[in-house]
Amino acid sequence: MSRSLDRLTLLETFVRIAERGSISAAARDLGLSQASASRQLKELEDRLGIQLVRRTTHALAVTLAGQELLRDARALLADWSVLEERHGAGDDFAKGPLKIVAPVALGQRHLVDLALDFQLRHPQVSLSWQLQDEPIRFAEVGCDCWIKIGPVPDETLVVRPLGRVARSLVASPLLAGRDGLAEPADAEALPFVALEPFEGGRIALADQGGAVQELRPPVRFATNNIFALHRAAQKGAGAAILPRWFIADDLATGRLIDLLPRWQAASYAVNVAYLPARHQPRRLAMFLEALRKGLGEIAGMEAMPTELDET
Repeated sequence: MSRSLDRLTLLETFVRIAERGSISAAARDLGLSQASASRQLKELEDRLGIQLVRRTTHALAVTLAGQELLRDARALLADWSVLEERHGAGDDFAKGPLKIVAPVALGQRHLVDLALDFQLRHPQVSLSWQLQDEPIRFAEVGCDCWIKIGPVPDETLVVRPLGRVARSLVASPLLAGRDGLAEPADAEALPFVALEPFEGGRIALADQGGAVQELRPPVRFATNNIFALHRAAQKGAGAAILPRWFIADDLATGRLIDLLPRWQAASYAVNVAYLPARHQPRRLAMFLEALRKGLGEIAGMEAMPTELDET
């Protein structure tokens, strides 16, 4: 093994330790013994002449010098990965790790199948699939991309749209009958259940001609979890704005009714965010293209062209 490869190995071990917050967890990820991972960390500290982590009985913390190295190490490892892919066998060759953070409901209902299909087509890509709805600190998480419904609250990231989510006003037939409503104003007589932070006491609906009507219904149940909202709507607790991809089976079986088929709530973008870089890994570009195409095949979802910003 060459000295340059040794150095990359040491950096990879350090990055994994920093991300996992544990030498033993990082060692398991890398297929090493805990003693080997500790030796590699110590060797890197000796070569650089700095302390990278502080160890206590119950925790491991990255030092300020370690945090600075972590940024550079990730960039160096990313550049090496790009080089491997660029000089690999063919334009469709992809190799290396991809860490993805995706929204919980969409991630487990649909996107996970697209991710698994991609990994099966490219077995030299290893995927870490993390589901989270709350905002993340991108650099601390150490992911390659963040898929988020709605705006991305981080101006340091490159943000590109993958698709748009169509949303409808629905309710259980127990609450509203099976005939729907004649006009949006009729909905204000119904109790509502709402998903925070997307919906509150004001709900705008638009028809195909561009006319907009705003509802101010009573909200009797609010939640930040779409599964809880969906259950509340099914049980007749209130009408709800729900994404079409989430309720396709309910609409088909009649468990939920589209109350105003000619009127839709505002659609939301499905965005992907990633760090700006000189060169993005080919596997990331290929994954996002597969994701974009797959989104277009999901009922209630519209795919949008997405290109990586490689500046």
